[in-house]
Formats: sequence, structure tokens, C-alpha cells
Amino acid sequence: MRKTSFGTTKNGCAASTYEIGNGRGVRLIATDFGATVVSIFVKDKNGTERDVILGYDDLASYERAECYFGATVGRNANRIANAKVTIDGVEYELEKNDNENNLHSGSNGVSVKMWDVEEYTDTKITFGYTSKDMEQGFPGNCQMHVTYEVTEQNEFKITYHIVSDQKTVINMTNHSYFNLAGQENGNVLDQTLQIAASHYTPMKDSKSIPTGEIASVEGTPFDFRKEKPIGQDIKASHEQLIFANGYDHNFAIDKTKDGVEKIASAYCSESGIRMDVYTDLPGVQLYTANFVGGQHGKKGAVYVQNSAFCLETQYYPNAVNEPNFASPVFDAGQPYDSTTVYAFSVDA
Repeated sequence: MRKTSFGTTKNGCAASTYEIGNGRGVRLIATDFGATVVSIFVKDKNGTERDVILGYDDLASYERAECYFGATVGRNANRIANAKVTIDGVEYELEKNDNENNLHSGSNGVSVKMWDVEEYTDTKITFGYTSKDMEQGFPGNCQMHVTYEVTEQNEFKITYHIVSDQKTVINMTNHSYFNLAGQENGNVLDQTLQIAASHYTPMKDSKSIPTGEIASVEGTPFDFRKEKPIGQDIKASHEQLIFANGYDHNFAIDKTKDGVEKIASAYCSESGIRMDVYTDLPGVQLYTANFVGGQHGKKGAVYVQNSAFCLETQYYPNAVNEPNFASPVFDAGQPYDSTTVYAFSVDA
């Protein structure tokens, strides 16, 4: 449990970092700027501590929000087509910040806001923020709470509790970029990944909006039902990979029950670190850092293309406008409660 000054925002707000850990090999550092995860330290097969997520050493780099490293993303994660949402017959216009679409709620998303620290212990921290009515173009005042916890089981556990006073969109995610060899150690193409998804949502074109189809992964580079290297098929001449310059796609999780369940597993043989992912949400976005390159990260690291992978649990992209997808629209007073867990272990 350690609070450290992290500098001052361009608006004059003092930011801090907060360390939590379980004393058993996992430590996490987060900042109240954007409720952002700055570092996750995990011990490898030799007992050496490695920081397994990309990020920055300085607050100003996080303010630029180029890559959303470690960010809490909301009020809506991922993309909304044409930056428009219709709720009960009323159309709401959003910021067009990505190919005429809205990405991660635009430049005024909660990832660039100062959050309050509501609870802080050795193993847990809760951040709170009030997203005001129409702040990002969405209706409703949203009382937002996100808790980060490092459990005795070496889990990084994220829980969200959000309530709005008007019917609105709520679709949160954490945008940590993982490299299980350590944040400074090149690309992740040899690291392996398994995703419990027999379907994914293909995109119309390079603007990354789904067609509305929930398509089978059978016989495609998107079949991660059995663990395989991330880079095994990433250069395949498949239209969807060409659109995104790699993987930047939503996978439709094969849900077997209500509530939290295991949906993915990643592994690095060099470090021996395995990460299992659990969630109660219907989708997960695999992003292979296709447009990362040249960013100056922590401890002098310079990040390259494919230097990490993201597994962003979520409602499907553009779900608010797509009747074929589960809706992320919540009634006034209806709580959004969700949990995602990244569980770390070592394979000898």
C-alpha cells in the first residue's frame, strides 16, 4: 500500500499512483487519472518480477491517450457507427474520432478524467467518478465505480458498478496491453492464446464496424479454440486481417452459464507466465497492437508493432445500433454490474 505523486495534469489537477499487492508475487500500480492501470508485476518461472503491461512513466503521455494503455474505457468501449445512438426514439450525436465513428467514447471519455479514491487497502482500490448528463453525448448522470483487487490467488480482479439516472449506454472495459515476457521485450507473436469462442463478428471494412453477422471461426485465422501462437495466422491473406492490419476483432464468447467464467488463456514459454481470463460479459476484443510503434514506454522501452495483445471484455462493437447483438442500454436506476479477472500463474 503506497501512494506516490504522479505529477499534475494540464488542467492543474494533482495525480497520484497507488500500489496494491498480495505479498505472493503480484503487484499492481494504478493512477487516479483515468483509473488507469500503470503496471502489473508478476513473478516468472525463475522468481524474477516482470511488468507485463505496456505503459508510460509520465502523466503527460497518458493524457495524450494515443493508445489507451491500461485505461478504464467508458461510458462506451469500442466503436459506434456514424457516431450516433438512438434511445427511445431520440438520436444522440457523439464525437467522430475514428473514421467517422465514435471510438471509446471520444476525447472526453472517462479514461482522461480524474477519479476519486473511495477505498484503498493493501490489496484493493476503488475509484469513483460521476459522468455527467451529455458529457460525452450520452444521456444521464452516471455514478461510476471501478474496483481493482489483487487476490490471494494471484488474480487481478476488476469489478464495475454503475448506475444512471436516465436510460443510457453503459459498456465498460479495461484496455491493458499484455506482454507476458515483460513490457520491454519485443513482440508477442510467439506467445500462445486460446479463446473460448466458436464465432466472431466480422467487420464491413477497415472502419472496423461489424456487419451484424455472428460468423463461425471454423476454417479461418480467427479459430483460437485450441491454443496457438498469436502470430501463427496473423499474416494470412484473409480480408478481415487486411482490414485491421492484424487482429482487432470481437469474439462471441461461448457462454456456458450466467456469471463469471473462464473465456481465454495466454502463455509465454520464455517467462513461464500464464494468464487466464474470466468474465461475465458476452464478448472480448482481441487487439494485437497493430498500430503501436515508436511509443516511448516505461524504463526506456520503445514499443513496436505487435508488442502486446489486448483482451478487452465487452458488449459487442456497435451493439447499441445492431439488433442482432445483446444491447448495452440500461434503464434509469438499473445497475451495470460486471466482473473481469486476469489470473496469473507459472507453468514450469
